[in-house]
Formats: sequence, C-alpha cells, structure tokens
Amino acid sequence: MTPYFHKIQYYETDKMQITHHSNYIRFMEEARIDFFEKLGFPYDRFEADGVLSPVVSISCDYKKTTTYPDVISIQVTVSECKKFKFTLAYTMTKDENIVCTGTSTHCFLDTSGKPICFSKAFPALYEALSELTG
Repeated sequence: MTPYFHKIQYYETDKMQITHHSNYIRFMEEARIDFFEKLGFPYDRFEADGVLSPVVSISCDYKKTTTYPDVISIQVTVSECKKFKFTLAYTMTKDENIVCTGTSTHCFLDTSGKPICFSKAFPALYEALSELTG
C-alpha cells in the first residue's frame, strides 16, 4: 500500500519550532483514514451503516524531530486482526529517517455502543485486513 504524506504546517510547531508531539496522533488518524479509503472502506461508509470504530488504545514513540515545512511519509500496516478488534502500525519517516512509530487498536461498535464482530459485519474488510497482517 502506498504511504500517506503530510506536510508539517507552521501552526503544528511549538515555541521551539519543533512539531508538537500531540500532532503525531492526528497524523496517524489522517493516515488511517487514507488507508481505509485506499482499501475501499471509507469511514463514512461505516457511519452510514450505523457502525463506529473508536480507538481502544494508542501508542507513539518519537525518534527524531520534525519542523515546518518538512514532509513526512506515513506507512500504515496491519499488525493484528481479530474478530472484534484490529491493530495498525505506523512508521513515519522524513528523508528515509524514522521520526516516529506508533500503533492504534480499534474495535467496531453499533450506535448503542455494543461491540460488533466485524468479521461477520464486514467480511470483505476483515479478509482484506487479515491478508495484510504482517
């Protein structure tokens, strides 16, 4: 799968002109949305079907700083796919140097907050993620 690219904006930096750490979580979300769109399963499709996909856990390990106007590449991979949850891994690079790595774990819920077995609700998505699990 092709990576997602994000150009660091001036407002995303702190007083030291370094990208503020909280933005990397947002970059992961941007890359995740792009990843699912490329798979043919945009988030708005889930929501139209009355399905939510919240973040259950997230981690982020900072390796090197970035600044405005750096462009970072974000590679998303599937590290785990189970019937009720999945975990994505993110590798963010600038000029082939890793600047940040992270993971996010998600589940699927109906509008009442009840967990959904997504292997049954979205078998094609489950199969696609299972095939990409590394």
